[in-house]
Amino acid sequence: MSVEVDAKKSSQSGLAETVRVIIHALILALVVRVFLYQPFNIPSGSMKSTLLVGDYLFVSKFSYGYSRYSFPFGFDLYNGRVFGSEPKRGDVAVFKLPRDNETDYIKRVIGLPGDRIQMRRGQLYINDNPVPKKRVADFVQIGPYGNKTRIARYEETLPNGVTYKVLDAEPQGSFDNTSEYVVPDRHYFMMGDNRDNSTDSRAPWAVGYVPYENFVGRAEIIFFSATQRWSVFKFWQWPTTLRWARFFKLID
Repeated sequence: MSVEVDAKKSSQSGLAETVRVIIHALILALVVRVFLYQPFNIPSGSMKSTLLVGDYLFVSKFSYGYSRYSFPFGFDLYNGRVFGSEPKRGDVAVFKLPRDNETDYIKRVIGLPGDRIQMRRGQLYINDNPVPKKRVADFVQIGPYGNKTRIARYEETLPNGVTYKVLDAEPQGSFDNTSEYVVPDRHYFMMGDNRDNSTDSRAPWAVGYVPYENFVGRAEIIFFSATQRWSVFKFWQWPTTLRWARFFKLID
């Protein structure tokens, strides 16, 4: 009888320990997600070729401090930011769309408070100065059936020295010539790297200037990437549907 009782107590003790480990793991995961790093996936091609559809990345929540939008459901706990650090020109950042303060967008920080931004014949100007731009190798886009499309690609260098690649899919596109935008105080001007296929701050009716409070965090690293044909159940296709070279790639 005592052997059965001891076995029962041992079983209950083992179950209780397992439950404790699971609870501790969940609490740790919650703390990491809320305060440190949050995973995001890329659903559109507005940031090609820096980010592709099917990329999964970590965003550092602490890079810009914390606002109400740093936390799940955007609870209105306080105004402004705490432990705040201002976004830098060239950062790839996730923010809440100002129009609804709910939808997550990811773009590149181009304009800082007080900047004057304009596109002239596809050339980016910041405070009346053209941003250096040079042609580099084309971006080769591979379709779902293996068909290839070549898109003109350029390298831009911002005033602070940050360089990155942009695409010009449509010469003289709808956003290649704009009026001048003057960025308000505590707001930022965001643009997608896929210039002709990005709804960003150039569209004031859709995105416009992004308030500092709306920033969620800075994109840091791609931890997983797969084509649209990838399926977790079709493991035999993984060698061709997973983008292995993009795993753990730092985001410029």
